[in-house]
Amino acid sequence: MTQIDTKYFLCRVEDGIATVSLDRPERKNPLTFDSYGELRDWFRALHYDDEIKAVVFASNGGNFSSGGDVHDIIGPLTKMSMKELLAFTRMTGDLVKAIVNCGKPVIAAIDGICVGAGAIIAMASDLRIATPDAKTAFLFTRVGLAGCDMGACAILPRIIGQGRAAELLYTGRSMSAEEGVAWGFHNRLVAASDLEAEAQALAARIAAGPNFGNMMTKTMLAQEWSMSIEQAIEAEAQAQAICMQTADFERAYHAFVNKEKPVFQGD
Repeated sequence: MTQIDTKYFLCRVEDGIATVSLDRPERKNPLTFDSYGELRDWFRALHYDDEIKAVVFASNGGNFSSGGDVHDIIGPLTKMSMKELLAFTRMTGDLVKAIVNCGKPVIAAIDGICVGAGAIIAMASDLRIATPDAKTAFLFTRVGLAGCDMGACAILPRIIGQGRAAELLYTGRSMSAEEGVAWGFHNRLVAASDLEAEAQALAARIAAGPNFGNMMTKTMLAQEWSMSIEQAIEAEAQAQAICMQTADFERAYHAFVNKEKPVFQGD
């Protein structure tokens, strides 16, 4: 296991899986200007890191994240100019874009509080595993803002449907863990004692797959939002033809012929 030298969040890498978490458990892991920026930069760089195959964004101390820190972020925002405010909101949006475009499957392991920007990080992840105590809220309207924050009005309806997303974004109420799994936000619920192990096991299963193929899958899941069906089918034809040139595709063929399990190497 390798501890990565990050300043504003925790990060370790083991067997091709990066596990990250916010590190202020005594305050339910709020985000600050610094942690926003460092997470954005780390996810951007991840696209070029062939050693990491999957990411688990974990909870810490029984909570995922309480969102933007009231004292470190909300207070200062009330004193900023429009230009400064736009720079901040663009930065927060850049974190979502970095997660979506990092080229690695991201699994959010959600326990306890998951609200505001924390809920957005979970939303931007590819998969979400939660505990029965998970409470997810897009509470921007409760602090006098719009529900359209960091891509919420585009991404959340695609996960849980327009009406359900509208209710959560207008009211800012918490979505229970049971609602989350019934609506398709959470892939499944597990006991808190099993959360880390379940997330790591899922990440390991994905990391053992064809990593170039996983990258292409994540890329197309994002890009096809804005395509017609005809465009998507053509884009997938091109993407799959590229994947057919990889050594992993040939490895899978030979393994099948020899009645063996393929061992993918990401090339």
